[in-house]
Amino acid sequence: MKTHRLPVLLAALLAATPALAAPAAAPKARAPRNEMHELLVRQCRTHAADPKNPWALAHGVTGLGADFRARDGRRATQAMVADFLQKANDPRVGPYGFPARTADGTPADAHPNLLVKTLVQAGLQQGTTWNTAAGKVSLAQLVESARRGFHHVPSNDHYWEQVGWTLDLLASTLKPGEGAVFQNGTGDTIDFNQVMDDALAYLERANAALAAGMDAGSPSVPKNRQGIYSHPCGGLHLVQALGSWARHPEVRARWGKRWERQIEVLFYRVRSERPQYEAALQARPDHRIAVLTQMVKFYGHFLETTGRLKAEAGFTPSPEQLRDIYTARGQLALAVRQLDSLGAFQQMDRLRETQRQVWLDLIGDSCHAVNGWNHWP
Repeated sequence: MKTHRLPVLLAALLAATPALAAPAAAPKARAPRNEMHELLVRQCRTHAADPKNPWALAHGVTGLGADFRARDGRRATQAMVADFLQKANDPRVGPYGFPARTADGTPADAHPNLLVKTLVQAGLQQGTTWNTAAGKVSLAQLVESARRGFHHVPSNDHYWEQVGWTLDLLASTLKPGEGAVFQNGTGDTIDFNQVMDDALAYLERANAALAAGMDAGSPSVPKNRQGIYSHPCGGLHLVQALGSWARHPEVRARWGKRWERQIEVLFYRVRSERPQYEAALQARPDHRIAVLTQMVKFYGHFLETTGRLKAEAGFTPSPEQLRDIYTARGQLALAVRQLDSLGAFQQMDRLRETQRQVWLDLIGDSCHAVNGWNHWP
């Protein structure tokens, strides 16, 4: 299930459209509780509340917190686990798990351990328990199950495209050193210290084209589904996982300039992508909703990623980086305003039938954007 992946048509459009000259920085958007922020909040609250859609519920929790409730009145965290957790007897995947999709094709754990990662990131205590079809389970048991099911395959590109959510979960619940070494369900020893060193090395490779463009002073690097652009959500969940691990001073000291450079690449990327979206909007007005939705995805995830770096990893943006952040927030607000003017948020039922990926993105990415916006008041 490849949710949140840039549609092939749009990727081709962005690649084929010549980049415009980088525009002047936009002024700061209004305070975060403005009408576009509130529109995103309503969108997330309304469409992420389906108790039959655990993927949507998880995004509602991401955007609105652990107290977010499904339409049936239960907390979304309760509905997610109680209704969809499954018992597994295969040691390769751990004793518990969630299906990638429900029986009717609704996304659930669309990326491995997305749901458990969401529970941990929402701040639930490890002793939190649920009654499920698999028996009474605690969050600690779900986390341990994810560890038992973890297999590190650093030479596999598909592994890196899907592992960001699992790495984020493990990075949030382990500490560097001996405590980060564990055995999985098949008896393999996993040294998570090395796993995250491998993840940084992979990010350097995946960001090579962007880093070269930054070093050359190029205003933009075209998006051709190369490197990091082959990832769901543009690979920003992998960056978030690395940032979570970098909250430990000893990790930052070991990574040093290498990690700092990847943060510089991230900020170069936000400047690189902006003119490409503007060019795509001009070149294909018939695909405006799809392009604007991708803008919400990217800018929302960028704000969320930089916000987590600030909150977790001690990141303090420079004045230039702070301008980039608020420019991104302004671009997010602009995309939301234009989607609203096109009636996209009012057409969710139709989009569900005619453009399912756009419909999913307008649920999940609205919630990510709420979370990202909240980090930068």
